[in-house]
Amino acid sequence: MKFELLVKLSLLAAYFAALIWIGFKCRRGAGSVDGFVLGGRSVGAWLTAFAYGTSYFSAVVFVGYAGQFGWKYGISSTWVGIGNALVGSLLAWIILGRRTRLLTQHLDSATMPDFFAKRFDSSSLKLAASAIIFVFLIPYTASLYNGLSRLFSMAFPGFSYSACIVVMAVLTAIYVIAGGYLATAINDFIQGLIMLGGLVALIAAVLSSKGGFAAALDGLARVNDPSVTTTPGIFTSFFGPDPLSLLFVVILTSLGTWGLPQMVQKFYAIKNEDAIRKGTVISTLFAFVVAGGCYFLGGFGRLFGDRVDVAKEGFDAIIPAMLSGLGPGLIALTVILVLSASMSTLSSLVMTSSSTLTIDFIRGTIVKDMTQKKQVLCIRVLLVVFIAVSAALALVQYNSKNPIAFIAQMMGISWGAMAGSFLAPFLYSLYWKGTTKAACWACFVFAVVLTTANVFGWKPELWPGTKMNPIHSGAIAMLAGFVIVPVVSWLTKAPDRRFTDALFACYDRPRQVTAKTDLGD
Repeated sequence: MKFELLVKLSLLAAYFAALIWIGFKCRRGAGSVDGFVLGGRSVGAWLTAFAYGTSYFSAVVFVGYAGQFGWKYGISSTWVGIGNALVGSLLAWIILGRRTRLLTQHLDSATMPDFFAKRFDSSSLKLAASAIIFVFLIPYTASLYNGLSRLFSMAFPGFSYSACIVVMAVLTAIYVIAGGYLATAINDFIQGLIMLGGLVALIAAVLSSKGGFAAALDGLARVNDPSVTTTPGIFTSFFGPDPLSLLFVVILTSLGTWGLPQMVQKFYAIKNEDAIRKGTVISTLFAFVVAGGCYFLGGFGRLFGDRVDVAKEGFDAIIPAMLSGLGPGLIALTVILVLSASMSTLSSLVMTSSSTLTIDFIRGTIVKDMTQKKQVLCIRVLLVVFIAVSAALALVQYNSKNPIAFIAQMMGISWGAMAGSFLAPFLYSLYWKGTTKAACWACFVFAVVLTTANVFGWKPELWPGTKMNPIHSGAIAMLAGFVIVPVVSWLTKAPDRRFTDALFACYDRPRQVTAKTDLGD
């Protein structure tokens, strides 16, 4: 037992030491706002792609979503991972990557609220976007710790989970504050490699414990749950027992990345055209392995029904139950994998929150004149504040005899509220000169009202037997934006033509290309 514990602790110590060392090695390039927040807009393909992927997939996905949707939909939950790769990664890079990099650099914009302010010449839009990000990122940040609780208790019985939260918060703060975005990107690369290798090893080990892939699939086909359906083999079918609800999950988790500030901001920092092309491929392959692997693994959750009582322990107990029989090395790898996923997403979220609050709210509103040095200092101070607040919320949620249900609900709607607010206005703003400020406001209001109303009890029936939940409301808010923006833009005053022509001129700068790219006349 002591040897097993020593193995786990040694691997964790080596991992933590590497993260801190990288943070301090990158501190020289983090003296300016552009260097601290965007890495000087010179981050290459591999780092950007891995930063995108590791910010995308956290403990919430590995422990929460994979367990829950794998249990509900069986092997068909793998479609969620495929959607994440094709829509959330491949199409996001193709449609958003290049134009985001060009226009944000042209506007000298470092955050999404700042983009809206300069794109529409509106300080009120900037303040509204900042408020939405601030409100909905804090609970989402706190949620990252929750996925660790079950795994940590399983891996280190008798150790305090509260100590795990504190250690994770402190280590994340050290390397992000020291090295800024570049340190985060390099650590994301290391964490991404751990996620790739660890997940493949875990899937192989779990399936092996059930006799291999064919035997596990055969066992899952024999599972019968009359409360879901009486159809034989439903959990190994192509679309599972509830394909329409599965579609909403795919939309929320895949299309949502297009409107999340912490995801889109990765395109602000990318280095050049070559990095965009390579990053598209790398990010997509990463998502196929990590997201597809997570949901594929979760699809076999019902084979471990003898180890977990879902009715009492909840869906979060499924993945830990699946992994509880593995050896100490694999369990340590699992903890590091989930820590990696959580810390990479946490660093991205707190960087987004602190930079947004500093650049878009404090600078120019509360403090009229802020030097570069003061802005970087303010961002670093707020990083500590956001990490501390999120850790405190997670501790209260974990230790309370009566958990704060409001926080748990907010975690579920954060993606829907933010992506529903920003996705369509941001996308149209990159491509269409006719997008108006009023259309942005309409999307902001619609998404926030719809998702929060659902949390506070408005749950209309969407189809027989299914009432609206946060997944439905988030997906509806995103899709509705594609209609709201053009309709409101056509009904309201068009933006000044000279102003939009000047903005879009950045797309028309001539570039010399080779015959491989353009055949010519």
